[in-house]
Amino acid sequence: MKKHFLLSIISFFISSIMIGSPLTIKQKKEVKIAMAQILCIDGDRTGNFVRIENALIDASKQEVDIVVFPESAILGWQNPDAHQLADPIPGNDSRRLCELAKKYEVFICIGLDEKDGDQLYDSAILIDDTGHIILKHRKFNVLPELMTPPYSIGEDLNVVETKFGTIGMLICADSFMNNLLDSMKMKAPDLMLIPYGWAAPEKDWPEHGKELEKVVKNASKVIDCPVVGTDLIGRISKGPWTGLVYGGQSVAYDHRDDTTIIGKDRDRDIVVFTLEL
Repeated sequence: MKKHFLLSIISFFISSIMIGSPLTIKQKKEVKIAMAQILCIDGDRTGNFVRIENALIDASKQEVDIVVFPESAILGWQNPDAHQLADPIPGNDSRRLCELAKKYEVFICIGLDEKDGDQLYDSAILIDDTGHIILKHRKFNVLPELMTPPYSIGEDLNVVETKFGTIGMLICADSFMNNLLDSMKMKAPDLMLIPYGWAAPEKDWPEHGKELEKVVKNASKVIDCPVVGTDLIGRISKGPWTGLVYGGQSVAYDHRDDTTIIGKDRDRDIVVFTLEL
């Protein structure tokens, strides 16, 4: 009796493997993504929302699943005025973004400044296509020398399960930190989304885009999944980096087949592509 029972169990698992049972083989899914490389004007909340919605209109015409926007896309990165202007999350800005995600039936990943009491965070949120925030990340590597008082430092590193697979988020300079990349790898995401504010002196473009490409490729290899990094375009108008230029050249990279997708140099771009996760 025991022998027949053991043979039945072994036969069941062999059959499961042979027919591709979900117990043993993860089914691959395709996801259509747009890198929404948009202009951001520091402090121009209303205008920046217009540019965000216009990008969503363009992306929705191509039936994308996820739209990835840059860092601090509502008020501008390292803008000291954000200490007075930023909203909490949830708050007015995040509610407007949730309404847009629901209206256009897409997932939205976007960086925005977050006020929490007297603390200001450089944050990013992932909103699903029903208009709900399903993941929030607060930046760790905040470059405190660039704003007084500086952004507060994030504490948690999380991922979320979605219909496309497991998704994680970092923000810009977080992707320089090997310890964060290693920690994220332990969470085994299928896809990483990273809003960027990649800036340099005007004379350093377009060459500076190659450095962003290196950073995104390294993150993909270390974390072991595709990485989508969307950069701003525009010019910094506040603080020690006043005058530096965001050069676009957003990067998506999948180390599994060495696929690289790059946005336009210093121009608005809605870059649409499909990944298999």
